[in-house]
Amino acid sequence: MAFNTETITSLEHIASGKVREIYRIDDKRLLFVASDRLSAFDVIMPTQIPNKGHILTQIAEFWFEKTRHIIPNHLLSTDISNLPLNPGEKECLQGRSMIVRDLKVLPVEAIVRGYLVGSGWKEYQQTQSVCNIPLPAGLKMADKLLEDLFTPSTKAVAGEHDENISFEILVDQIGQQRAVEIRDASLALYRFAAEFALQRGIIIADTKFEFGQDEQGRLFLIDEALTPDSSRFWPVASYQPGSSPESFDKQYIRDWLENTGWEKIPPAPAIPDDIVRQTQEKYNEALTRLTINGEQKRA
Repeated sequence: MAFNTETITSLEHIASGKVREIYRIDDKRLLFVASDRLSAFDVIMPTQIPNKGHILTQIAEFWFEKTRHIIPNHLLSTDISNLPLNPGEKECLQGRSMIVRDLKVLPVEAIVRGYLVGSGWKEYQQTQSVCNIPLPAGLKMADKLLEDLFTPSTKAVAGEHDENISFEILVDQIGQQRAVEIRDASLALYRFAAEFALQRGIIIADTKFEFGQDEQGRLFLIDEALTPDSSRFWPVASYQPGSSPESFDKQYIRDWLENTGWEKIPPAPAIPDDIVRQTQEKYNEALTRLTINGEQKRA
C-alpha cells in the first residue's frame, strides 16, 4: 500500500525529512517511516519510486544488525504490531517502518569516500584535491583512492544544499573528542561494509552516515546506513576506472537529471516511467545481492 502522511492519525507527526517521516511513539521512542520519495542534489523529486521505502528499510535493518559490533545504533525493532495503530495504518506502514531510540541528532553528514567520483572527481579536475584534501596527480574518474577520505558536510534541511566543511570546522562545531569519534566510527563502518559488499559483487564507492547521542552522551548511528540512497553501489564485474560506472543506486537518476538541463533548484522535472522502472530495478538488485544472495551463500 502506498504511504502518505494524511493516512496516519494515531501517532503525532513531528518531522519530515527528504525521504522519511517521523512520528512520536512515547518519550523514548520514535517511528521512522521510509516513504517512496527520492531526493537528488538535495531536492525532492516530484515522482516517487514504487516500493523504495520497503527496500531502504530492509537494507538499513540489515546493516544496522551487521555493524552493532562497531557502534550502537538507534534501531529497536521493525515490528509495529504492538503500536497503537488502526488496521489501515498498520497495513500502510508495514515493511517501511523502524521503531528507534529518540536521540539528539548531531548536525553533520559524515561522508566517507573510497573512490574518486561525483563532486570529488569534479573538484579533483580543477584543484587536484577532494574537499581541499590534496591527492596525487594522474588519477582517473572512479579510481580507488589510496586512502579512504572522511569529508564531513553540513546537514541541510529539505530544499537546501549540504556544504562541505573541514575536519577543523567540525571540531569547532561539536568538539575534538566527538569529531574524532565520528570520524573513526565512519571510517570503520565504511571499511567493514566495503569488504562485506565486495564479496557479494558490489563496490561501495562512497557513503554517508548520520549520528546522534543519548542523554549520557553516548554516540549512536542513526537515520539509515549503507543504502542506495546514501551510498554509491557499483557492480564489480563491470567496474572500469576512467568512466562513470554502472550503479545500483540513485546515481542513475542523477545522470538523467544532469542531461535534462535542470539547474538543481526546485521544482525538479518529473521522472519518466522507464527511468522510474529502471531505478526501482537497481534498488532491488542491491537488496538481493547484499542480503538474499549472501544468506543463500552461507546456507
